[in-house]
Amino acid sequence: MEVLVVGSGGREHALALSLSECDSVNHVHTCPGNAGTAISGTNHKVDSMDIEGIVNLAKVLEIDLVVVGPEAPLVAGLSDRLSEEGIPCFGPDSKGARLEGSKLYAKEIMQSMKVPTAGLILIENIDRINESLDTYSPPWVVKRDVLAGGKGVVVTTDRNEAYNALSDGIVLDGKVLLEEFLNGEEASVLVVMDESGYVCLPASQDHKRLLDGDNGPNTGGMGAYAPAPVYTPAVEQRTISEIIEPMHHFLRNQDVPYRGCLYVGLMIDENGAPFVVEFNVRFGDPETQVTLPLISSDLGELLISCANGKISEYDFTTFPYSSATIVLSSEGYPSNSITGRVIQGSEITIEEGEISALVHYAGAVISNDGKLISNGGRVLAATGIAPDLVTAVEAAYEVIENIKLEGSYFRKDIAHRGL
Repeated sequence: MEVLVVGSGGREHALALSLSECDSVNHVHTCPGNAGTAISGTNHKVDSMDIEGIVNLAKVLEIDLVVVGPEAPLVAGLSDRLSEEGIPCFGPDSKGARLEGSKLYAKEIMQSMKVPTAGLILIENIDRINESLDTYSPPWVVKRDVLAGGKGVVVTTDRNEAYNALSDGIVLDGKVLLEEFLNGEEASVLVVMDESGYVCLPASQDHKRLLDGDNGPNTGGMGAYAPAPVYTPAVEQRTISEIIEPMHHFLRNQDVPYRGCLYVGLMIDENGAPFVVEFNVRFGDPETQVTLPLISSDLGELLISCANGKISEYDFTTFPYSSATIVLSSEGYPSNSITGRVIQGSEITIEEGEISALVHYAGAVISNDGKLISNGGRVLAATGIAPDLVTAVEAAYEVIENIKLEGSYFRKDIAHRGL
């Protein structure tokens, strides 16, 4: 197949790299891509939100499969347009993408399907903020009902901060959501599904906070590891029966069946009961970087089977390994990232028997004079794969500690819960 990956982050490099190694794939194209996807295939200067530009590029390149990385093009209807042109797309149509585009819509679906999730109050009037805050004990969880690039959530024990976040949300969007806080440990499950069935990839655990010890501001993700030990066989069984099965039943019976990845963000309480924190309609970042290397069957066949509604015919297998990824961020991330600085040492990899480590590029591009420079908040991630989690983490740190980028930062405690 000729495959086109849409996006420019670490997730897209992980997808492009894994696809380029598949027997089912001839060549990987990426738009707009980054320094990593340029190595794995060919980059094209088409923005990920240029729907018609992507459709035209897919036609010119005679693409057999489009794999959409970010959520915004899906919400904007990229999959719908590709379907009109008869081009297979891994990623749901715009209606299916509403599960991420509107948190309120996702809650309404969960409530109708009796999927366990946190309580919710919809607030549309500033006068109702204080009585709503009194309903739940702190910490309070405030969510904007829009796509906010992973930055639309405020979790705080400070009543003034919660009030201001709610007030700002109403001013910006006309409404805002106040959610009950869920106690427990998080895990993420990537479920590849179509109308014929679904495949659950190994569960991972992300690290959202910027600083060690899960302190500091929320980010897009500072690292991840898989499989997550908190996702025990008992938790897995409950997640499938109480969450994935009901959602699959709902999504397969839509006028246009859901075809793509349903990212299930879980909170697992002290009794092993799983609750949905959020749904996303695409692979996570950095969860993709730790999950794809654990797949031993052909990823290209998995994605094209899903895009064609035939995932039940696909034979899914995984390696009995662990993986960990550590994100290197720019100085000033996540508020004001300083970019344009030279990156050195990222070409180092590890290949020692069953132990390997590599770099997944995100906010990194090749300058006109051939230098690797930073151009985003999350610049790259070092990913280690090994028979056990301890060795995978060690391999990832061995690589990232050799990378030089002025003012950069990475967490020193990735996978601490698993370890």
